[in-house]
Amino acid sequence: MSILEKDAQHVWHPFTQVQTSPEPIPVVSAKGAWLTAEDGKRYYDANSSWWTVLHGHCHPYITQKITEQLSTLDHVIFAGATHPKGVEVAERICKILPNQFRKVFFSDNGSTATEVALKMTAQYWFNKEATNRKRFLALSGAYHGDTFGAMSVGERDHFNRPFEHLFFDVDYLPLPTAENWEEVLAQATALFETEEFAGFIFEPLVQGAAGMRMYSPEKLNALVSLAKKHDTLTIADEVMTGFYRTGKAFAIDHIETEVDIICLSKGLTAGILPMGLTVTTQKMFDSFLHDETAKGFLHGHSFTGNPIICSAITASLDLLEKPETLGQIEMICETHAEFLREVQGHDFFKNVRQQGTILALEVNVEGMSSYFSSIRNEAYMFFLEKGILLRPLGNVIFVNPPYCATAIEIKMVYAAIMEFLEGYFKA
Repeated sequence: MSILEKDAQHVWHPFTQVQTSPEPIPVVSAKGAWLTAEDGKRYYDANSSWWTVLHGHCHPYITQKITEQLSTLDHVIFAGATHPKGVEVAERICKILPNQFRKVFFSDNGSTATEVALKMTAQYWFNKEATNRKRFLALSGAYHGDTFGAMSVGERDHFNRPFEHLFFDVDYLPLPTAENWEEVLAQATALFETEEFAGFIFEPLVQGAAGMRMYSPEKLNALVSLAKKHDTLTIADEVMTGFYRTGKAFAIDHIETEVDIICLSKGLTAGILPMGLTVTTQKMFDSFLHDETAKGFLHGHSFTGNPIICSAITASLDLLEKPETLGQIEMICETHAEFLREVQGHDFFKNVRQQGTILALEVNVEGMSSYFSSIRNEAYMFFLEKGILLRPLGNVIFVNPPYCATAIEIKMVYAAIMEFLEGYFKA
């Protein structure tokens, strides 16, 4: 029995309407930016396997460090115990983040990293007996994960409709643009002036699942400054944008005002193993210190701080410190920028945009842009035929390759996109 036959019998795939979706690719191996299927066909991983794989698949240095750790310490409870790799991760992450960050809480993935941030924020005000601070503010179009707290602060749409009656209430600001900025600023000012907000959560500079929607550092800085002025805690969800995806180490490095909490995952482990981090300030940490046990942050996961996963993180951080890696990131940014200049104003596109290694091409279809645009499935199948694994977000085709990508490979993806669109608009 083939992999696909066994898969069809037992596997329930994520973000998939199984009745109408094509069969999955039976991937049996991977190296660098390439995946190899059971039949030997190779696919270029143009979106870094859900934006996670930083240095390429099966990187020998990361594999070596994981193997070394596996032979030394596999796992240990992280409540009442610690270990060298967990301490190293926390220390190194705090060193590369802005100076206000001092404390690292380990969890399992991006959703739990944001869930932890929301719980920390709510309990921070509970511990301070500030009964008026119970509201949360987010940006429309947000995606912060698929656990209930994370869904509550995300976009209320087709993904979440079955669960909305279980969400807590959240206020939303429109994504700030040049056209609506005065309205957004006035709305934000009025909301913050109520002094009722516990926290403001946002994807800094780029909203991923919404279609790689981008907004300026200046506008984000103004909103964070306004929140700070009214003593509202700020949460930067950098699950997708962290580790140089926006051109700098973190998206919040593009702004001046300090945020209180940052959530990390995806590229954190270079896509090798699952892990989430919620990193915060000494002030936040100190608010949980109390003689009463219940005032502590009583949250955890069975595999919190797993040493093997931590070894993947530290190995990835080693690679990110290398000049050649930073050179690769710069090359990807420049290659995107060059292509952006070539297609700017093309009839194929409503909008083309870039932030760091992320290139987004919003295809000019009728009506509003949507995750459920029919062009998505047609484009996806076309790219597979071309040997490229690229999952559009509706009518937004985006390229976000691993840092091991070559300019030739990236331009191959561009060529396939333009070939698809030429055929699509001729039909």
